[in-house]
Amino acid sequence: MKFNKIRLAVLAATGLLVVAGALFYVQYFMLRPIGSGPAGPLVPSAPFDNVWSEQKVLLLGIGDSITAGLGADSGDRSYFNRLWKNPEGEYVDMHDKSLSVVLPNITTENLAVSGSTSEDHMRTIEQRLPEHPDDVFGLVVMTTGGNDLIHSYGRRPPRECAMYGATLAQAEPWIEAFRERLGAMLDKIDAAFPGGCEIYLADIYDPTDGVGDPASVFLPDWPDALAIHSRYNEAILEAIDARENVHHVPLHAAFLGHGSHCRQFWRSTYVADDPYYWFYENIEDPNDRGYDAIRRLFLNEIVEHSQLQPVSSQSKVESSQD
Repeated sequence: MKFNKIRLAVLAATGLLVVAGALFYVQYFMLRPIGSGPAGPLVPSAPFDNVWSEQKVLLLGIGDSITAGLGADSGDRSYFNRLWKNPEGEYVDMHDKSLSVVLPNITTENLAVSGSTSEDHMRTIEQRLPEHPDDVFGLVVMTTGGNDLIHSYGRRPPRECAMYGATLAQAEPWIEAFRERLGAMLDKIDAAFPGGCEIYLADIYDPTDGVGDPASVFLPDWPDALAIHSRYNEAILEAIDARENVHHVPLHAAFLGHGSHCRQFWRSTYVADDPYYWFYENIEDPNDRGYDAIRRLFLNEIVEHSQLQPVSSQSKVESSQD
């Protein structure tokens, strides 16, 4: 009898451990709640108190589905359109913080196409970006390179601009080609605006939060994924550093802790005040909160670097950051 009681106790304890383990796994490895409300950094108010410039400005989008807005709840909530104009139902802290508020003569054109690669972006620039009049200033926002990495999701052998599954050795010439292509793209954009332009170029985020486990986002194993991803981001940063009018938008750093491991509080990337998923159901694009964060990241870089701002506005930004 005593033996049976001990056996039952062991079975009960084992069952509880199994249930607890299953609940823990579901909670911290499978569930990816998206949260609600604003996402991303604060944007200072002072720079939006006065008009920056009466100059003609073209807000130009170039790139892939991130700049096209796939995954946003509606078209006016893409990061590109939110940069230009606040949508209905805008978060209170972002009221009147958009480029149309401070640049009354701004127009927009978005050439981004979902699913496009850096090769496609080069063709877009060559075929669809004319030289603009001298009195137009270009404000260019750009995302490129992400689809080069993730296509074709391991379904086909890796190749240039669809290198999923490649080894680093295989990818070396493709990475070098991207570096050269990106530099050429930036130079061609610059040449299309003889009246001057600024280019705000995002790096590439990582849906695995830096862990490099594609299975967590339902993709095949890819041992060299992080190494190749890192090399692409290095190429982007090198291109930015080589040009005074090109500025870095840090998507990679900002999205860490908002990917497939967002609930795992033991990781260094855990974001305690917003431990939520910023990616859309297709994994590679942001969801609506992710687009809010991206809009803020771009806007803060524009606020910090744009020559369109009067000196007084830039001084206010600097004092608010001190």
